[in-house]
Amino acid sequence: MPELPEVEALATFLRERAVGRTILRADVAAINAIKTFDPPLSALNGAWVTGAGRHGKFLDLEVAGEAGLLHLIVHLSRAGWLHWRESLPPAPPRPGGKGPIAFRLHLAPEFPEGPVAGFDLTEAGTQKRLAVYLVRDPSEVPGVAALGPDALTISRDDLARVLSGERSQLKRALTHQSVIAGVGNAYSDEILHAARLSPFKNTAKLTDDELTRLHEAMGSILGDAVERLVGQRAATLKSEKRSGLRVHARTGLPCPICGDTVREVSFADRTFQYCPTCQTEGRELADRRLSRLVK
Repeated sequence: MPELPEVEALATFLRERAVGRTILRADVAAINAIKTFDPPLSALNGAWVTGAGRHGKFLDLEVAGEAGLLHLIVHLSRAGWLHWRESLPPAPPRPGGKGPIAFRLHLAPEFPEGPVAGFDLTEAGTQKRLAVYLVRDPSEVPGVAALGPDALTISRDDLARVLSGERSQLKRALTHQSVIAGVGNAYSDEILHAARLSPFKNTAKLTDDELTRLHEAMGSILGDAVERLVGQRAATLKSEKRSGLRVHARTGLPCPICGDTVREVSFADRTFQYCPTCQTEGRELADRRLSRLVK
């Protein structure tokens, strides 16, 4: 799943490639991906791109036209991605087709007779959760309105406040977007490893030192990832993300800090990784598929 650093990198990429260009049209190949109807997608025709940003893991393309200032907001979910094309085919993608394309945005050429560029939003797999919204204000998107403080800018005091009110396992709290916005499965593994904290530590029982370690780890892991990813082409962001991970998706490999073997805990539809020596005082957490979690 694209998380805060990748979405921040995509927003930067679109600011460099799309801002200032006129939108020719939007094509919809997966109607279930479109979550709003007012204003209609036709309001994008002839508008120009004025900015790009993010709200947690939501990508926000700001446009201005006859309908006023609008926001094309995208949530890529677990298997979605943005593919920039320097030259788009004139024919629209086939609606309801078997391909991965859900949405396509055409942008006017930068110079006369130049190619029509733009991007495709695609989604792999059978669980179609990619979502596209066209709204007048980002807060009209329920997921955006419910976001907690941004993980990249949250202060230590605000982090202590939101976690103390949760009373849940730390891994769950870090990935709950209404608690802290922007962190998903991969970066929560990395943050907890850097902070030397168990994924199942109760948020209400964090000591002052643990809170400080967690806040510092969140800032350094996410900040370093943003610095590494911003400036990359959209097509290389996924591989660049994987190259920077220390424990996530590295089951069975040695921990780069202590050399212990990275372990895995599996749930119904996802897994996460941790280092026993660095995070759980050498204790191995039981696999959820086999027994109850060791706390």
